[in-house]
Amino acid sequence: MSLARWQQGWQGHLLAALSGAIAVLAFSPFDLWLFAPLSSALLYYLLHNLSPKRAAWRGTFYGFGLFGAGTSWIYVSIHEFGAASTPLAAFLTLLFCLSISLIFITPFAYLYAKIRQKSPHSILLSVVGFISLWVLFEWWRSWIFTGFPWLLWGYALLDSPFSSGAPIAGVYGLSLLTVSGGALLGQLFIHRGITRPFTIMTAIYCCTLLGTFLLDSKSWVQPTSSAISVVVVQPNIPQDLKWREGYLQNTLEKLESLTEPHWGADIIVWPENAIPALYHRIQPYLNSLTQQAQQTQSSLITGIPFYEKERGEHPAAFYNGITSLGLGAGNYYKQKLVPFGEYVPLQSVLRGIIKFFDLPMSDFARGPENQDMLLANGNRIAPLICYEIVYPDLVAGMSQQADILLTISNDTWFGASIGPHQHLQMARMRALENGRYLMRGTNDGISAFIDPYGKIMSTLPQFEEGSLRDTVYRMSGQTPFTRTGSWPLIVFLIAGLALTVIASRRAGTVADRAS
Repeated sequence: MSLARWQQGWQGHLLAALSGAIAVLAFSPFDLWLFAPLSSALLYYLLHNLSPKRAAWRGTFYGFGLFGAGTSWIYVSIHEFGAASTPLAAFLTLLFCLSISLIFITPFAYLYAKIRQKSPHSILLSVVGFISLWVLFEWWRSWIFTGFPWLLWGYALLDSPFSSGAPIAGVYGLSLLTVSGGALLGQLFIHRGITRPFTIMTAIYCCTLLGTFLLDSKSWVQPTSSAISVVVVQPNIPQDLKWREGYLQNTLEKLESLTEPHWGADIIVWPENAIPALYHRIQPYLNSLTQQAQQTQSSLITGIPFYEKERGEHPAAFYNGITSLGLGAGNYYKQKLVPFGEYVPLQSVLRGIIKFFDLPMSDFARGPENQDMLLANGNRIAPLICYEIVYPDLVAGMSQQADILLTISNDTWFGASIGPHQHLQMARMRALENGRYLMRGTNDGISAFIDPYGKIMSTLPQFEEGSLRDTVYRMSGQTPFTRTGSWPLIVFLIAGLALTVIASRRAGTVADRAS
């Protein structure tokens, strides 16, 4: 069937949805990275020569397929832990996926078709426009409406031969490589003949890939300490029991029993909200932990909720936090909150409608920016709670002052879905981008130690209680991405897109006059 035929009716829309869905195979736990450029190539092909309105529809279907398959774990949170019925949970999940598509993929497709209208035959504008807009919309998705930087194309290259580009340009740089390959492949589908602009762009792309591949031996950071022993505790507390008042003692006893053999390790990590009681209400217990840790020359880092009373212009608020005890110091309040899980948008309207809008501890406030690092046995620790690890620039900024990265989470909300695997993949990318060891502690998995090159050193299986012990090192030096974040790449893409549009429109004007 010809391209023109596919662009008639609903066939093209349905193929776009399928093209988006198969992209999920590029991410963990499947890790078939070639599906990301292939999916991009299909989208490029299916958007060719469409009007902006029709392109918007096609982009919506593509995004719905992508997020419908890639964020299906939302259903688990809503149904199993939000107590929504199966039909309601399915409806809310589909509504979420459609909303994300409408906000981010639909306008991408519309603008792409719009900028091509003035020079529809310009291969340069078509390819560069597609590439630049896709990566810019990925970046925009990471911060607008608190951000949802999930399923970024760059994650697909984490275990590819080209992952060494991450310490230079971050995950968006790898997204650029991925979508560039897809756009060039899509262009080849459309025009079988090899034109000069296509040849030049392909040559530049191949040189970039080669350069990235050769950078694999480049080390931006070096270890500067003796071995630091770390233990991560994974208690596997059922979510329906975690916040029951009568179950608190059981939780603490389990944490203590899993920790007991490891007192004396330099750092011991308990997961997000491991202690399900407010910091100020459980001070005697925290004091006993501090004493135990000091006696054994250990530092214990644990997740715990905080409550701050009203102070001047600052209202009273709850915070999702971390504290460092024993041979450690400092508290940290989470900055990036999960909608509905940690705060409820329009809560005056939504509270009480269904249980999902009244989950335990869903009324947290956002922590302040530029908080101090945690200290643990003389090491500066960059603390990141759950969702925060998916924000590349947040982690890069904190890594500038950190010896080691730490992320604690409670992926119980994802159940036995692909969500925890995707979450771990993103944590690995942060370690690679910033050249730091990363300690990851979760309630029921996947707890892990990750080296500065994004490789998993050791893990604990999901849905099992246990303690994971390994060795990390302080690292000196900074990667280019740690120093600059995403801004150089974003400015480059905006400038490149603007110059390409201007040049293509001028060329189109000259051609019109000549005719």
